[in-house]
Amino acid sequence: MPHHFQPLCSYTVTLQMPPEAIGPVPEGLRLNVYLTGGRIEGERLRGEVLPVGADWLLLRRDGIGIVDVRATFRTHDGALIYAAYGGILDLGPDGYERFLRGEAPAEIPIRTAPRFQTAHPAYLWLNRLQCVGVGAVELAKGLVSYDLYVA
Repeated sequence: MPHHFQPLCSYTVTLQMPPEAIGPVPEGLRLNVYLTGGRIEGERLRGEVLPVGADWLLLRRDGIGIVDVRATFRTHDGALIYAAYGGILDLGPDGYERFLRGEAPAEIPIRTAPRFQTAHPAYLWLNRLQCVGVGAVELAKGLVSYDLYVA
């Protein structure tokens, strides 16, 4: 059955840099990347990413980062929305070693699967969505940009 993804919004998140390095663990390199804010733009969803939350990232030795984000959005009209998503970012086959040497790519592709929770009556429809996020991380700028689509 063919399916068309519908755009939901775009958003940009600023990151506290450098990441907090827990260090090498058996599965790879554990990093906490704290969110410092951001903007959300879209017809049905717009506002800000609050300066709380983080990506509890695991960078595997094959150059794949396992994304684990928790964040809070505040809409232009004051609704609070909890956002949680997993996904992957790809630093390339030698990305683990390059990251350890401080040579990460300028732009890292990221794909996520966001879900939302809210009690605000105007945004209850978000509780029913599964979204797909397509974006990029710019480590040198401490910035992540996404386009979100409703699956």
